[in-house]
Amino acid sequence: MRTGEPLPAVGEVLAALATGQWHWSTATGLVTVDAEAARLLGLPTIRATLRESQVRARLHPVDWNEIGGVIQLAVAEDTIGEVRVRIMDERGEVVRVTRSRFKPAFDQGKRAYEVVGTLQEVTEPEPGTPAGRRAVTGDWRRSREAFLLDAGRALAEARSTAEVLRVAAGLSMPGFSPDGLAVFGVEADRLTIIGHHGQQPGDEGPFTHMSLQTDYPAAEVVRTGRAVYLSSPEQYRSRYPLTWPLAAHFGRHSWAFLPLTVAGRTMGAWMAAFAYPVAFTPDERSVLTTVARMLAQALSRAGAAETQRELTDGLQRSMLPMLGPQAIPGMSVAARYVPTGGGLQVGGDWYDMIPLPGGTPSGGGKFALVIGDVQGHDVRAAGLMGQLRIALRAYASEGHRPDAVLSRASRFLHGMTDGDSELLDLRFATCLYVEVDPATATLDIARAGHPDPAVRMADGTVLTRPTAGGLPLGIDPDADYPTTRLTMEPGETMLLCTDGLIETGGHDLETGWKRIREILEEHKGDPEELADALLQAVHGPSSHHTTGPLADRREDDIAVVLLARDGEGCGCGDTVVVRPMVRRTMLTVAQDEPERVAVARQQLRELLHDWPSAEQVDSAVLLLSETLTNVLVHTDADALLLAEVRGEVGGRRIRVEVTDTSDDLPHKRRPGELASSGRGLMLIELLADTWGVDPRGEGKSIWFELTEGVQEVP
Repeated sequence: MRTGEPLPAVGEVLAALATGQWHWSTATGLVTVDAEAARLLGLPTIRATLRESQVRARLHPVDWNEIGGVIQLAVAEDTIGEVRVRIMDERGEVVRVTRSRFKPAFDQGKRAYEVVGTLQEVTEPEPGTPAGRRAVTGDWRRSREAFLLDAGRALAEARSTAEVLRVAAGLSMPGFSPDGLAVFGVEADRLTIIGHHGQQPGDEGPFTHMSLQTDYPAAEVVRTGRAVYLSSPEQYRSRYPLTWPLAAHFGRHSWAFLPLTVAGRTMGAWMAAFAYPVAFTPDERSVLTTVARMLAQALSRAGAAETQRELTDGLQRSMLPMLGPQAIPGMSVAARYVPTGGGLQVGGDWYDMIPLPGGTPSGGGKFALVIGDVQGHDVRAAGLMGQLRIALRAYASEGHRPDAVLSRASRFLHGMTDGDSELLDLRFATCLYVEVDPATATLDIARAGHPDPAVRMADGTVLTRPTAGGLPLGIDPDADYPTTRLTMEPGETMLLCTDGLIETGGHDLETGWKRIREILEEHKGDPEELADALLQAVHGPSSHHTTGPLADRREDDIAVVLLARDGEGCGCGDTVVVRPMVRRTMLTVAQDEPERVAVARQQLRELLHDWPSAEQVDSAVLLLSETLTNVLVHTDADALLLAEVRGEVGGRRIRVEVTDTSDDLPHKRRPGELASSGRGLMLIELLADTWGVDPRGEGKSIWFELTEGVQEVP
């Protein structure tokens, strides 16, 4: 560089040294990398801003965990942090080893870290060579402690045997990493293979169900509880001549067999095989022994947890019906259940399908769908759920109507918990009971404190169906449960669910229902596929009656039941119903329930969710409110609302009809400027396209219609 020339930028100097720069803000969760850092991460060589998850996917999981600990330590000691980072490809294989130095800072206001650092590729000496030994010896103690800390944390977080084996296979020991692993268990007097890594599928065959009396290192370790170290093939051949041919074809040069001991009992053995000679110095044996102890503890915990999950899953499944592929004429049913991921993974949510007297569902007879939620997520909740389910089945099988079934069930549950000596453990349950008549597609619904059902119409419109209800079961033995009758149109699908489906992921009832509504509107498959889609939207893939990956992340139990009437739009089969496009909702507003006027307004807005003119929607809602209020104020009768949308998009017509049993016909009045009422018919005449009042045999019906206007193109 000549005197007087400007100094190069820092980035240019670092790039010339094949060193990248990165910046990480935990407040935003974003990582900015320059072109060189992006190249080292295996990404396109351009400056980029990435999410934490994108960067994490490129790093070895053990190294990612170490970064967090080093950042905290560097902030506490006000020093520069340094970590060794292995870069992974899409297949999970290490493609390069890098070193990162960084200076972190902690923002007290944001409660977040700001980290600026460098990233540089390093060339590691060949393991087992003198250079490799010297490289490790220089900072052996620090590397060993960091490795054991990371290994212990990763093994402690593993929840299943498969996860433990994946962690063990990914362990990179300081200076002498094995390239072949096997974990042996014990069944009776024989060895079993729990898992292996670094071998081809099928290579474990000769070692499976090997007798403990066999002249094999792992068998000797289990018999004696002492480790076996073999530094060379010659040592292996001379010490175990009978089983040496089994190990020879793997081409390894050194082996370590260590006991897996828990509470003084040897539960198996761990083999670490090396592709290069290892002397197994005291330091190396110390690391291997410590890893074997942690591995044994992790396998013991995972095995106990899996046994517990199998037990509780079996308990929960035994309390749930297996709906199976039932051939219900004109209808289909799908259901899913997933217990909470915490504790014993049992809970109080349930569903059931009950054939009612007079026939079976497959023969066209009536049946009942029940869904409910007993308070709690423990064995007691599961036990009460099982007893309550049996009681509901008994009452339904006696031929009682839905309201009587819930009244008896409430009295039954109250009697079970009222005399409980644990006064702080009184339980109640929510429940939704639906009596279904497949012949007419009518539903008689009784509800005990449970979320209302929702219906997806044939054109994809989704409405909640407000139903009359009472207190949750078990609170008041004399509670009443009024019944609501609905009729399912061809192509409609009804959703029944517990609140776990709605509120999972930090949602409340409003935001959670918005998420569920979007899934119902967009999904085009059959009820089985829709049930899976609902669970996937909550927390990931799941299958019928599973408690797998989804359950591990659950905050509350989930129960889902879908009832679909065959026809165009439900995806229930080959049945196609040719009919005019009709969208309909019906609601009763009683004299003592003026608050249901707001429910009726919401129902109408949901019915008109895709209406192009917001002004027409507002007009329809206003006129509906006027007609309902007119019935409640000027008569002693209840009001029945029927709203329908007919026709094709662009020329649809909305008809709203309010019927009551009073013979008093409405008449137009001329209110003064200060009058608070009397403008209802004037508004209808002004805003509706057509309207009228029709006398009925008993009572009258006032109706109005609006025609879909042509949208103006802006």
